[in-house]
Amino acid sequence: MAGSEQREKIIRYYKGTEGADAAVKLVDMAEQVSRSQKFRISDFLDPYGQEIAETIVANYPGLRADFSGGYSGAERQKAMIIDNSFGGSPAFDIEVLKVAWNGQFVHLGHRDVLGSLMGTGIERDRLGDIIMGDASAMIICDGKMARYLQDNLTSIGSAEVSCSIGSLEDIAPKEEKYKELRATVASLRVDSIAAAGYGISRSRAATDIAADKLKINWQPVKNASQAVKEGDTLSMRGRGRLEVAEVRGQTKKGRIGVLLKRYY
Repeated sequence: MAGSEQREKIIRYYKGTEGADAAVKLVDMAEQVSRSQKFRISDFLDPYGQEIAETIVANYPGLRADFSGGYSGAERQKAMIIDNSFGGSPAFDIEVLKVAWNGQFVHLGHRDVLGSLMGTGIERDRLGDIIMGDASAMIICDGKMARYLQDNLTSIGSAEVSCSIGSLEDIAPKEEKYKELRATVASLRVDSIAAAGYGISRSRAATDIAADKLKINWQPVKNASQAVKEGDTLSMRGRGRLEVAEVRGQTKKGRIGVLLKRYY
């Protein structure tokens, strides 16, 4: 398939989805790498964006995708699309900015830090994970952005902050904690799975879906009857992430047994 046809096929596939813009950028990167036989590095991608990058690269023989978010277990990562014949070892240009404030007088959360950064006009894809600590935060970003913020980020909300460039090697690997839940559901509808995993009623799950609070595999849930399969990941605003670890088949009463992992 010619390059232009391949590009249009991929863009059509993602058209109308939350990943449409990312798909256009990533397929353009793949086309450029195919021509140059070198590499290109994306901005930070959420897990769905990373999945799109892998799908696109699979459609371009001779290319591969490497990922890095600056530390082991990072959720937001950059994609490096690289030609297999390229002999160099390019860097991802990722750094960490350490931000601290006086915790005796103010409490800041992840939303405060991200909101303040976005309020300065910085686009979300220029930032990786934000790791909260006691009266501090580590902001993963690209090198130029880290230095810009070091010079210009003086406050978050009403709190004065101090900034310094840190070392990525000092970031501990991310250890995700989860609780296993064994449940039986009437069907593999997303509202049934969400209700079982989050401990809410199906009507409440349907209300949250209508309010666009629930995503499946980092894409908006279309409706409460959308089917879920083994390996899918649900994420609900304010309630965290839920993985469908195993679908175990029907019980004697005709219900479906599932093993869920709820991360916290």
